[in-house]
Amino acid sequence: MAVNAVEISQVTHTFKTQRGYLTVLQDATFAVASSTFVSVVGPSGCGKSTILRMISGLLVPTSGTIKIRGEPVTGLRTDVGFMFQSDALIPWRTAVDNIALPLKFQGIGRAERSERARAWIRTVGLEGFEQSYPHQLSGGMRKRVSLACTLVSDPQTILMDEPFSALDVQTRNMMENELINIWTRDRRTVVFVTHDLEEAIALSDYVVVLTARPGRVKSVHWIDLPRPRDILNVRTEQAFHDLYTRIWNEMRDEVQMSYAQGLEG
Repeated sequence: MAVNAVEISQVTHTFKTQRGYLTVLQDATFAVASSTFVSVVGPSGCGKSTILRMISGLLVPTSGTIKIRGEPVTGLRTDVGFMFQSDALIPWRTAVDNIALPLKFQGIGRAERSERARAWIRTVGLEGFEQSYPHQLSGGMRKRVSLACTLVSDPQTILMDEPFSALDVQTRNMMENELINIWTRDRRTVVFVTHDLEEAIALSDYVVVLTARPGRVKSVHWIDLPRPRDILNVRTEQAFHDLYTRIWNEMRDEVQMSYAQGLEG
């Protein structure tokens, strides 16, 4: 029997706040099969980003277990790549030096670091901008550098926390297409968090829907759209609209409940 890339079992996470304890995630259970692209969606505050941080080892669950390829997560994982919502680029390093930095932390020699970083510069389409600093790059170009930083160390599992949310619609669609093209080459396992249901459907093999806080797994939907996909055109297909309608009908009440929680403060 194949071992899942990620297993989340009865996971609860409670934060201590100035107003007391707040449970954002409760008894969440789902599995991510190896080589699949999985999106987690749900209303604000339901624990989506918390799940990613626990998978990476940045946070410890209050209860429950998380496993990567059958092994419990007990600390920070070096075999997991994490692309955050913000660029997280070092402003005084060039694009190629930012991409090479994770390899330096792994103790890889200068020559190999340079070779691999420049290979990723080509992969993400930034030839000619190797020596540019982050402030000299557009938002989309910085996201390409961030994507390369995440992938350069060849992680088995990739976590992505709303990585394209700050981009304009056109650039965002181009980055989604770029991501899926790169993913198709070697099919690393991806766990992708987004508020955008259209984005989740367009990219994913299946979509996990969480309830309003405290987040629980409400449903899991297989995205039966053929691959390879053109992210720019798949949204026009009837099958896409049918999936969107079905999943949104399950999410609507949770979004409304989350909004009410916000009004209650």
